[in-house]
Amino acid sequence: MPELPDVAAYIAALESRIVGKPLERVRLNGISLLRTATPPIAAAEGRTVRKIRRIGKRIAIGLDGDLWLVLHLMIAGRLHWRDRGAKLGGRNMLAAFDFSNGTLTLTEAGSKRRASLHVVESDAALAAIDRGGLDVFDADVDSFVRAMTARNRTLKTALTDAHIVDGIGNAYSDEILHRAKLSPTAQTQKLKSEEWERLFDA
Repeated sequence: MPELPDVAAYIAALESRIVGKPLERVRLNGISLLRTATPPIAAAEGRTVRKIRRIGKRIAIGLDGDLWLVLHLMIAGRLHWRDRGAKLGGRNMLAAFDFSNGTLTLTEAGSKRRASLHVVESDAALAAIDRGGLDVFDADVDSFVRAMTARNRTLKTALTDAHIVDGIGNAYSDEILHRAKLSPTAQTQKLKSEEWERLFDA
């Protein structure tokens, strides 16, 4: 599953390609991806991309008029940059977003369809999608410890709870705990200060 570092890498790659470019057309392959009806997806067409931001593991593409396309790749979703007008074919191709300089496609491997696309209008609607967890890219060790110890939980549970820390899933939490040499079942309110330092640095 793409997690916080992967999503940040996607955003960095997309910013150089689509910010300042009009979204010419959106093509969907089926109805499972789109999770909102209002505003309609067609409302995004013709609007220029103004910014891209991350909300946990979601990619939010901001368009003219405060319209946002919010993508959650879930376990098997992937983004690909292709030649302009790339064909929307095959069972795994879920969507294509056409720009003058290329086409951004969304694929999802496997038979289960978990990836999602929300179309929302206004920063307030965008904020409603945010689960409110700490953004570790902006955190210091003190704010990290406060968030993690607000309730006594296992380290693994706390790290993967988007209401506590946003953007970390199973794969990265396992790597983080291994690097910090801490047990996933250790209780957050029982860690020593040096253990918190190791966890934060990991």
